[in-house]
Amino acid sequence: MTKRPQLIIPAVILGVVFLAIAIVYWTTDAGSLPSFFPGHEAGSSHIHFKHGLAAAVVAAACFIFAWFQTGGDRPRRTGPPTSDREEADR
Repeated sequence: MTKRPQLIIPAVILGVVFLAIAIVYWTTDAGSLPSFFPGHEAGSSHIHFKHGLAAAVVAAACFIFAWFQTGGDRPRRTGPPTSDREEADR
């Protein structure tokens, strides 16, 4: 996977935003949600748990993506793979 360090900060920011959205969905009933949120229903006392869960999953994906972008390059093997037995025989 190609490392793109310039995407780390936007991914973390998006992760925080989606985590905040998940918390809003879990703590606010549908009638009190901001009108631009999907699931807003005037006068409803229903909690949109699945909407919050979806936002939390997207937040986790953003954080994991940022985490993988911070890792170093893995060393590449050169030549055919060797088994432990071949190493012991040498």
